[in-house]
Amino acid sequence: MIKVQNIHKQFKTNKVLRDISIDFGAPGITSVLGPNGSGKTTLLKCILGLIIPNKGDILFDGVSIKNKHLYRNQIGHLPQIARFPENLTPTQIIHMIKDLRGNNTSEDKYIEMFNLKGELHKKMNTLSGGNKQKVNLLLTLMYDTPIIILDEPSTGLDPVALLNLKKELIWQRNQGKQIIVTTHIMPLVEEIADRIVFLLDGKIYYDGSLESLISQRKSKNLEHAIASILQNKAPIEVELENNLKINYA
Repeated sequence: MIKVQNIHKQFKTNKVLRDISIDFGAPGITSVLGPNGSGKTTLLKCILGLIIPNKGDILFDGVSIKNKHLYRNQIGHLPQIARFPENLTPTQIIHMIKDLRGNNTSEDKYIEMFNLKGELHKKMNTLSGGNKQKVNLLLTLMYDTPIIILDEPSTGLDPVALLNLKKELIWQRNQGKQIIVTTHIMPLVEEIADRIVFLLDGKIYYDGSLESLISQRKSKNLEHAIASILQNKAPIEVELENNLKINYA
C-alpha cells in the first residue's frame, strides 16, 4: 500500500535520508530500527507528508502522495512526542478529534484497555507521562485504519499497558493491517515484528526477517545482531523471493 522510492532528505548540510527505497505493500508489522539520528522519524514524516523529500517519491496505492492529503485518513499515526493542549482534558481532546475525523470510533475499547477511565476529566498538564502516552495511543487506535504508524509507542508505559499494546498490535496485524513501528525496545521487536528495516547513517543496512538477521550475524538475539551491524557497518545480504540477492550498505 505504501511504497517509498529512492527518497533523499537533507537539512542544510545534514544528509538524513540517502536513496531510501522500501515497499510496505504486504500486511504485517514492520519494525524500523536504528540509532538516534539514523533517519527513522524523518522517514515516517515523509510518508505522512509532514516533510517533503528533496528527491524521490512515495506512493500510496500506486499514486504519488505529492500535493495529496486525503490518504492520511487511512493512517493512524502516533508521533514520538505528542503535544496536547495542556488546559484540555482527554475527553475534550477526543471530542475535538471526532469533530475533525468523524464519530465512528472505538475509544471505549482503548479507555478500558489502558485503564484511562479515571483520567478522562483531568487536564492534560496534570497527567503523568505514561498516561499521556496512553491517551496518545487511544487517539491513534480508536479509528479503524488499514495502516498504523507508531513512533516509539512504548515510551512511558507500565508493564500491563505494554503487554496490552503488544496483544493489540498482534490482533491488528491478524486483521490484515499494515503496521510500522519504530522503537529502541528490542524485546518488543522480537515479540511482534514480521520484518525489520535497519537504518544507519540515512541508509538501509538490512531489510528482512528477524530470523535471517540473527542467522546472518551469527548472533543469539536481535540486540546482539544490531550491535554487530553498528560495530562493523558491513552490508548484509538479503535473499529475495525470486532468489536474487541484494546487498545493503
